Amino acid sequence: MIYIFLAEGFEEVEAIAPLDVLRRCGLEVKTVGVTGSTVTGAHGIPVVCDCTLEQVDAEHAQAVLLPGGMPGTLNLKKNNAVLAAVRTANACGRIVAAICAAPSILGEMGLLRGKTAVCFPGFEEALDGARLGTEPVCRDGNIITAKGAGAALEFGERIAAEFVGAEKAAQVLASMQYIR
Repeated sequence: MIYIFLAEGFEEVEAIAPLDVLRRCGLEVKTVGVTGSTVTGAHGIPVVCDCTLEQVDAEHAQAVLLPGGMPGTLNLKKNNAVLAAVRTANACGRIVAAICAAPSILGEMGLLRGKTAVCFPGFEEALDGARLGTEPVCRDGNIITAKGAGAALEFGERIAAEFVGAEKAAQVLASMQYIR
């Protein structure tokens, strides 16, 4: 199972675009309501989540994904259950993915030390110990980070590639008329 954590004020594109790509690749993905069963994004779009935090099995998760946005990132960061799920997934060597401002959470948790990572411009100082990448999406070990909403489809593709292979993930984006 891949879990996408949604907290009030999340960036909608950064959650829904990867979710769409992952599901088109045939992967099992659940949106997790961090602040309730219906969570409203930064631009006023409500999303009814598939499950709640209590239903997350981070130890057996294939991946955990943190969308950015404000105040969504801050709401994720202050939730101990979210942080525990990220720590558990990371300790189990699972994919931990964050986009936009959300890589700052991983940085503040110490998960980016010695790794190459990217984030939305202005959050670089929070990437404690990371080397800054230059590409829109960056993978280093089990950590995948992305710069922002404009990279959301490629972010989803990079995560999907870990499970279905790069060729199939690229084919899915091509079928969506994604132009590189």
